[in-house]
Amino acid sequence: MSVLPCREEPDLFFAESPQLLGRAQALCADCPVHELCLSGALERREPHGVWGGKILVSGVVVEHKRGRGRPRKDEVA
Repeated sequence: MSVLPCREEPDLFFAESPQLLGRAQALCADCPVHELCLSGALERREPHGVWGGKILVSGVVVEHKRGRGRPRKDEVA
């Protein structure tokens, strides 16, 4: 069995940066156990990280993780 991507760069899967999390998600795409990984994380109620190619925040799958700091204000014309 080949080395799983999460074993080679584990910190990448718990990064704060949305860009780094996107890289972790891309590595999960070809992983042979990504479905098992996600279901296990949901059962264990993992609080955060990339699991099975999905981002978990407070134990819930989210599409995108916001960066740190205040949200941008929309410019009013």
